[in-house]
Amino acid sequence: MNLPQMFGENVFNDAVQKETLPKEVYKALRATIESGKQLDVSIAGSVAAAMKDWAVSKGATHYTHWFQPLTGLTAEKHDCFLEPDGDRVIMRLTGKSLIVGESDASSFPSGGSRATFMARGYTAWDPTSPAFVKEGTLYIPTVFVSYTGETLDKKAPLLRSMNAIDKQAKRILKLFGINCKKVATTVGPEQEYFLISEEMYERRKDLRLTGRTLIGAPVSRGQELEDQYYGVLKPRVAEFMADLDKELWSYGVPSKTKHNEVAPAQHEMAPVFSITNTAVDMNMLTMEMMRKVAKRHGLICLLHEKPFRGINGSGKHNNWSMSTDTGLNLLDPGPSPEKNTLFMLVLAAVIKAVDDYQGILRASVASAGNDHRLGANEAPPAIISVYLGDHLGALVDSIVNGEDYVPQGIGEGSIGVPESPIFPKDATDRNRTSPFAFTGNKFEFRMLGSQANVSDPNIVLNTIVADAFEQFADELEGCKDIEEAARAVIARELKDHYRIIFNLDGYGPEWEPEAMRRGLLNNKNTADAVPVCFEEKNVGVFVRQGVYTKAEAIARANIQLENYTKIINIEALTLLEMAKQDIIPAVSDYVAELCTNVAAKQAVNDSIPCNTERNIIMQLAEANDKLSVLIAKLEDILGSIVMEEVVPASQAMAHKVVPVMEEMRTVIDGMEKITSSEYWPYPTYFDLLYSVK
Repeated sequence: MNLPQMFGENVFNDAVQKETLPKEVYKALRATIESGKQLDVSIAGSVAAAMKDWAVSKGATHYTHWFQPLTGLTAEKHDCFLEPDGDRVIMRLTGKSLIVGESDASSFPSGGSRATFMARGYTAWDPTSPAFVKEGTLYIPTVFVSYTGETLDKKAPLLRSMNAIDKQAKRILKLFGINCKKVATTVGPEQEYFLISEEMYERRKDLRLTGRTLIGAPVSRGQELEDQYYGVLKPRVAEFMADLDKELWSYGVPSKTKHNEVAPAQHEMAPVFSITNTAVDMNMLTMEMMRKVAKRHGLICLLHEKPFRGINGSGKHNNWSMSTDTGLNLLDPGPSPEKNTLFMLVLAAVIKAVDDYQGILRASVASAGNDHRLGANEAPPAIISVYLGDHLGALVDSIVNGEDYVPQGIGEGSIGVPESPIFPKDATDRNRTSPFAFTGNKFEFRMLGSQANVSDPNIVLNTIVADAFEQFADELEGCKDIEEAARAVIARELKDHYRIIFNLDGYGPEWEPEAMRRGLLNNKNTADAVPVCFEEKNVGVFVRQGVYTKAEAIARANIQLENYTKIINIEALTLLEMAKQDIIPAVSDYVAELCTNVAAKQAVNDSIPCNTERNIIMQLAEANDKLSVLIAKLEDILGSIVMEEVVPASQAMAHKVVPVMEEMRTVIDGMEKITSSEYWPYPTYFDLLYSVK
């Protein structure tokens, strides 16, 4: 396999564009991609013709405008290149068809921003993200907007947020005599996932309908031996990973790292950094490929944040940074951060932004699935805080406390034997308990759920940091001594937002009360986290930076709560079906068999001991009755919820439905432990987690 040759072979990338486009067309297109210049519509015909010819050479017969509606997934409508030409047909893609498409928008979520009868929507080409050929179709990345101009997708506001941070960051750089064409945010989203047997998956109604196990007693061996992490890959898993890499590489996805994660059957893939909107497209494609490639190997890829209780769930670490087109990383502290005023000003802006808008940053990663993960042993808590590490933390402490900073040498590492090489130590340790950690030249936002569309948190990050940059630039522009003025701003902002910095153990029992003392938010579920998005201050930052209109911001919060409510409702209905149709009958049958056995023993001789059977009979009979009571309780609660009333419905789901579901699960899992495996109707955790060899 020639990796350099196969990498991106299915992508209409820069090399293909340079080869197939007229020179002037190529230059104009690259100017749009690299410098953010307005797209020259006159070149669309030439680009479309070249793109079509290239796609047809790859076996494509159709094209589709590939977009990301507010479902959080991707969407596509396929059109054939075929066009009549007298008695024959030709293959054609026009410039207009490349630039814009029409789609029925009425069946996609709108959050109440538009009526169902207002159906027309448009898809518009995103030239900054390359087209690709997959399964006989040319995929053209696009944005999705309504007839009235409202954004109906994840990508349009992401591009707006990237434009906002580009505009404001360049103002900051100009203060320090640095000129550049573009400042872009980059993202490297690590992707965690589970692989289980397709055969076992098909026998679990909860996995098929909800993506997670609603019931399941813990397996006797979980992750407590800590031997799965970075362990030897199982042959079947290794084959899947190798196949996945080949697929991703052919689509230009820079899949770099693969390994076993902490939990049994859990794994991770990490890509190289990319420009944010391209990274989002690549991650959406990655999740799709993971599912498809897994099926080829008789496996199912689970991307739910918490498919199994009692072991680690899956996240998606969002490694976020900012760089100029000249290669300057704005989050690189350099060897002497105490002397790097630009870096410290950027750092102060990020800290200010995260503190001021911690509510919407937390809300951006809120989902029904992620509620099960945040705050557990493998994920950061639901409280937003910033980790800076020992060295940078000491520098910030000295500024806040008005003390002289004594640079701390990083030193070198060694295991103490002459044969071992001396290795350089990083400036910061890794704090896995921190939701927003500085890791050398980037921030790692660790709260994302594994199935999340990474647009949402990056829209927020870009927007709030752009807003902080704008405030700083407004204050500093016109100052005679920019170094002195900037350092005054740095000191003030670090003092004002010092509360958000926490460099210790986020899992420790003392952190939650300490965070409360500091006035930090602790919204543990989606129903409590998302309503902050309706607040005037939080709507205002999006409007001010041109990312959302007020209606768009409110609509997205409504959609998030609607989605949460629907997911919990589906989970509750599924659990009710499983309990009524399978669990209660199975347990009753086993109890009946035990009763028959007791009666048979007593018929032979009433002195034969039957205490074991009687004890199990009593436990299961009582549990079945308790389960029946909980079923009736859950059905009553569900029947009282008005789904159209978004905020009250989400609150009822979080604080009434979920607790009863947890009670039902406790009862069912207890019954599983003492019911014969011959009678239990579903594959157990052992079957699910250890069936792949």
